[in-house]
Amino acid sequence: MRKLMRLSTCIVLAIGLAQLLLGQPAKAELDMLGRPVTPALQGGQVRSYYVAAEELDWDYAPFGRDETMGREFIEPALIYVERKDGRVGRVHRKALLIEYTDDTFRVRKPKPPEWAHTGLLGPILRAEVGDTIRVVFKNKTSRPYSLHPHGVFYSKAHEGAPSNDGTKPEDKRDDSVKPGDNQVYVWPVPVRAGPGPRDQSSIAWLYHSHVDRIRDTNSGLIGAIVVTRRGMAEPDGKPKDVDREIITLWKIFDETQSWYIARDVKRAGGDYAAIKDDPAFKASNRKHTINGFIFGNLPLKSLTVREGERVRWYVTSLGSGTDIHTPYWHGNTVLVAGRRMDAVPLLPAQLIVADMVPDNVGIWMLQSQVENSLSAGMTLRYQVLPREKPVPRTARTRRR
Repeated sequence: MRKLMRLSTCIVLAIGLAQLLLGQPAKAELDMLGRPVTPALQGGQVRSYYVAAEELDWDYAPFGRDETMGREFIEPALIYVERKDGRVGRVHRKALLIEYTDDTFRVRKPKPPEWAHTGLLGPILRAEVGDTIRVVFKNKTSRPYSLHPHGVFYSKAHEGAPSNDGTKPEDKRDDSVKPGDNQVYVWPVPVRAGPGPRDQSSIAWLYHSHVDRIRDTNSGLIGAIVVTRRGMAEPDGKPKDVDREIITLWKIFDETQSWYIARDVKRAGGDYAAIKDDPAFKASNRKHTINGFIFGNLPLKSLTVREGERVRWYVTSLGSGTDIHTPYWHGNTVLVAGRRMDAVPLLPAQLIVADMVPDNVGIWMLQSQVENSLSAGMTLRYQVLPREKPVPRTARTRRR
C-alpha cells in the first residue's frame, strides 16, 4: 500500500511539474503526502503580462498643497514636502513597475482614467481560479530586481526570492534579474489562491521585488494580483458582480531605506553622509502614503463613484511595525466577510476586501485612524455622485 501511495504521488508530482514547465495551469493541489486535495480544473487560460522595472521620479504630492483640507501646506505637513536643509521634499527617485503591450517593451499599455488612483502601484495582474499568470519581466533599472508573488502557486524556478533552499543554479535565475535582462515568471492560480467559502467573488494578493525585500519595496516595486472565483470573471478578469474596483496600498515609504536616497539628497543639494543620522531628516523621509500619495493628493476624479453602484475596495499594507493602520471611511459603510464596518484593522502584507454600495452623496475622506499617520497625511478623498437618472424615452420610442 505504501509503495502504491509513493508511486501515485510521484506520478501526480511529475504531471504537475510538466504542466508548470509548459506554462499550463496545475490540475490539482497536493497535501503534505502528495495526494490531490482539489478537483482538476479544466479550461483555464494563460494570462500574459509584460512588466518592466524603471527608474522614475515620483511626486508624493503632485497638486502641491494639502488637498484634504483645501489649503497650502502648514505644519506638520511641511517636513514631508519642503526641500530644505538637505531634506529631499516631495519628489523622490523610485523604481516602479510599468506595463507594456508586448515583449518588445516599446509601447506602454495605457492606464484607464479610473485606474489613475493606483498611483505608484504596478499593473494589476488578474486571473480566475484555474488560470495561469505569465509575466515577462524586463529590468530597465541600474540594479538587480525580481518579482515575487503572494498567494498564488509558484515553483522554485518562479519564486523570485533568494534563499538557502538547496535548489540548483538554474532554479535561482528568477531570484535576481540583472539590469537589462528579461525573466519569465509562471504562476498557476489553483483553488487555494482564490476566494474562500466566506470571501466575496474576488480577493487580492501582493507581488513585489524580493532581491532585498525591505529596500526593494521602499524603492517602489509593488503591485497587486486580483483573483476571481471560478465562473465569476468577465473576459478581462474583472468580477461580474462588481461595478467598480478600487485598490489601496497603505504604506509608510521609508526613503532612507530606498536604494536611491543618497542620489536624492545630492540632487537636493545636501550631503547624505553628514545628514543621514539627523532625526528630522529621517522623519521627513517617512512618507505615510495611500498608493504613494500624501495629504489627499490622490486624484479625486479617479475615485468618483455613483450612488447605488457596487464598489469593491481592496485594502492592503506592506512595511514594518509602524505599518499598522486602521482605514476609516467617512460617509459610507462597507461589508467585510459579512460584517458591517466603517473601519478595518490592517497589518503589513494583509489584504482585506470591503464591499460598498454608497448611499451618501458627497466628497468624503478615507483616512488612517492611527494618529501619527493621520497627522502625516495618510488620507484620500473619494466622491459619491447621485445615481444616474433613467434616460427618458422619446416619442418615437414610446410608439414602439
